[in-house]
Amino acid sequence: MAPKEARRLAKRIRDARLAAGISASELSRRSGVNVATITRYERELIANPQPESLLPIANVLGIPTADIFALRRWVGKDDLPSFGSYLHARYEGLPDEAVDELRSHFHATALRYGFDSRPAPGEDEY
Repeated sequence: MAPKEARRLAKRIRDARLAAGISASELSRRSGVNVATITRYERELIANPQPESLLPIANVLGIPTADIFALRRWVGKDDLPSFGSYLHARYEGLPDEAVDELRSHFHATALRYGFDSRPAPGEDEY
């Protein structure tokens, strides 16, 4: 696992635990995962996280499994839905105009950070 990915995973777990107002010991009790493992995740010390420890932690903290798989890179970017499809699925009933507005805003933000978020030729954005 790359340092950047470990940092993102650690932050997501730590932030969710703190937002839930529970200690690492309480998270351990609820998830069945050893407290030392939880602490090592939060300190970016586990180079190869495994689903049998990550998923129970995520479940207790309310982190969607899909987020853990994406953070851990267990799914490739080609396996992820397009931005528009994600928005339609996640926010059912969101008007097409709103999706277009969000897509435009996202594209402008991505360009500011050096990423071209437009679909490649032949890719379907929806």
